[in-house]
Amino acid sequence: MSLTVLLADDHAMLRSGMRAIFDTQPDLECVAEVGDGRAAVAEVARLRPDVAVLDIRMPKLDGLGATEMILADPANRTKVLLLTTYDTDEYVYRALKAGASGFLLKSLPPEELISAVRVAARGDALIDPSVTQRLIARFAVSLAPAPTPPELDLLTAREREVLQLVAAACSNAEIAALLHVGDETVKTHVSRVLAKLGLRDRVHAVAYAHVNGLVQTRR
Repeated sequence: MSLTVLLADDHAMLRSGMRAIFDTQPDLECVAEVGDGRAAVAEVARLRPDVAVLDIRMPKLDGLGATEMILADPANRTKVLLLTTYDTDEYVYRALKAGASGFLLKSLPPEELISAVRVAARGDALIDPSVTQRLIARFAVSLAPAPTPPELDLLTAREREVLQLVAAACSNAEIAALLHVGDETVKTHVSRVLAKLGLRDRVHAVAYAHVNGLVQTRR
């Protein structure tokens, strides 16, 4: 069964380019293209695609506002990926708060956009590797030092190690190779980490690790 995708961007040429990229993949089907945020909200509610790829800057309603409206719908099952040319801190934080499954730069290669759609569809989340540490680490170091959260004591040594690797933007396959375990073992560890810490997804795990000083950041 194909994964269904909705595209929202106010530039028709960019939408056409993204659609052409998805059309090369037998497991991806673009079911709609729209040019503004309000239309994106309406079409997601009507079509219920697996993934919506939204530009942040759009007329009538921007991608962040559209994301908030889409994900506030109790009946929603669509995952949202946000694309932008501008990797500002404010955009990333609002995207995280809204519950987006990803924040990506438009400069990413086509194969990475395809991969991001598949990652989002299976329930994982991601931030463009080029901005992950810079943006979240900047937010983390701007905070006053906080005591170690008590829930961290619930993690085993291996689970804490997995959390640190997730925060370093490692994929499950990369973590498996580093720890010399299988992919399914890594998935189990990640699931347990999220459950024990009350985190929604990998993006929030990255933020949590940085904010709580579990990752060495470059100053």
